[in-house]
Amino acid sequence: MEIVINGAVIPERDIARETQHHPAPSLESARRKAARALAVRALLLQQADRLGIAAGSDEDRIAALMEREVKTPSADEAACRRYYESNLARFRSADLFEARHILFLVNPDDPAAAAVVKATAEQVIATLEKYPDRFPQMAKELSACPSNKQGGNLGQISRGSTVPEVETFLLQLEPGQLCPVPIHSRYGYHVLRLERRIEGRQLPFAAVHNKIAAYLEERVWRQAVRQYISILAASAEIRGVNLRAATSPLVQ
Repeated sequence: MEIVINGAVIPERDIARETQHHPAPSLESARRKAARALAVRALLLQQADRLGIAAGSDEDRIAALMEREVKTPSADEAACRRYYESNLARFRSADLFEARHILFLVNPDDPAAAAVVKATAEQVIATLEKYPDRFPQMAKELSACPSNKQGGNLGQISRGSTVPEVETFLLQLEPGQLCPVPIHSRYGYHVLRLERRIEGRQLPFAAVHNKIAAYLEERVWRQAVRQYISILAASAEIRGVNLRAATSPLVQ
């Protein structure tokens, strides 16, 4: 189906070509996104024509149109501080964990061998519960991870930097505590000990002021662009596409 914007036709072949740039759960959903993007682009370029903005590429013309037509205020310090105080958890440095592990590799296609490996890991845990100072040496001798050269030391780990199974246990351990069970992941079985936890700290407002201002200004600008497109769409003759949920090519 063709799309028509104020008499200008956007052919199906253009929509098909644009679809690859709009990932979606289904081809039809991607096609709808592509159609809306092309329709909005056409609206903006037609408006640029009406206002005599002719120099440069289409992207340059759209950018010039936005700069001329969409005016938004700067985020003042009071607004930035209100956002900071309402979202304190967003402005903390990451919690860090210093840990050691011993990795035993497992063949997922051999359950019997995996059971033997798990039993070995359990024996290692039992030994380390009695002799915790042996962890670095046992890691050097037994671990299949390159960290074995550092006695199993993983260095400083933040949330999301290790496999989920290990992180789940890591978050529950106290400093110096050995995980009482082997941890199974796609890599095999891990023997894990938390050495140290470094709590994140609250970042001061001054350190994040500029970042907050940029975020608030971009959010306001995006909303203003959407409103501007809605005004253009309301006065346009449009067929073949629904622009009620449309966004600008500049606002994805």
